[in-house]
Amino acid sequence: MEFGKVDRSLLDKINFRLPEDGFFTRQLKPASEQPKIYAGAERWGRKEWVGLIYPAKTKESDFLEHYIRNFSGIELNSTHYQIYPPATIRKWAEKAAGTDFRFCPKFPQSISHYSDLASQKALIETDRFFQSVIHFEEHLGPLFLQLSERYGPAKKQALYTYLKTLPRDLDITLEIRHPDWYSEPHRSELFTLLHELSIGLVITDVSGRRDCVHMEITAPVTFIRFVGNGLHSTDYQRIDNWVERIHSWLQKELKAIHFYIHQPGALFVPELTTYFVKQLNQIGGLQLQTPKLTEITGSLFD
Repeated sequence: MEFGKVDRSLLDKINFRLPEDGFFTRQLKPASEQPKIYAGAERWGRKEWVGLIYPAKTKESDFLEHYIRNFSGIELNSTHYQIYPPATIRKWAEKAAGTDFRFCPKFPQSISHYSDLASQKALIETDRFFQSVIHFEEHLGPLFLQLSERYGPAKKQALYTYLKTLPRDLDITLEIRHPDWYSEPHRSELFTLLHELSIGLVITDVSGRRDCVHMEITAPVTFIRFVGNGLHSTDYQRIDNWVERIHSWLQKELKAIHFYIHQPGALFVPELTTYFVKQLNQIGGLQLQTPKLTEITGSLFD
């Protein structure tokens, strides 16, 4: 992910401390049942993982099967580029049979980046997308709509109108990138609407855009995108911060927390996911699925 990327030499100068919980997060009521936690990457088609979490000589056609054995969810980036036929979606879902695995499809760019959202064409494409991904059935996680960095509050009416058309029986999350969304009055206006519609606001933890780490949970399902820096020492410090914060959310009135890790070239996603899950299991007394590494690459600190 190039969004928010900074030079590696500057990482030690960035304040990676997580902000305090936002207004809507603080309003969450206590609950006796803990939210489910899902963790993983943004795609399964990684040849670099053969010999690491995929057995040696694994065919690409078998990557998904082995991915599901190691992770509990996926930020499904491939749906950003095309709408797949139901048969393909069902085939993927069948790989997860008997598990609690979740696919989290990304809205197609034909909607999020190349339409004004308010057009009839955008609504037709959205319906096509929904009619495709619903075939994940019980394995369907939250869908996420990523707006481009150019989509700012000047276009808010089209966005608000579009959001109000989205079905309430699907978990949907929104990622905003234009910096003006994080300034008042746009911040309060958008965040309040999302809360009213029960649409989640993606928390994007990326080095160069700390405003995107807003810590507002506007819906019962929250979605976190963590962008690492190739196992730089700050990656582990940041994960420790997230483990502590998520632990504090375990008694909140939430259905699920999705945590997806990005790394340059995805080379170290299994290692950092393993660290994240093990730390959360230890601190929270959980038994989350841990990637089964056959070989450790990279170092903890560099």
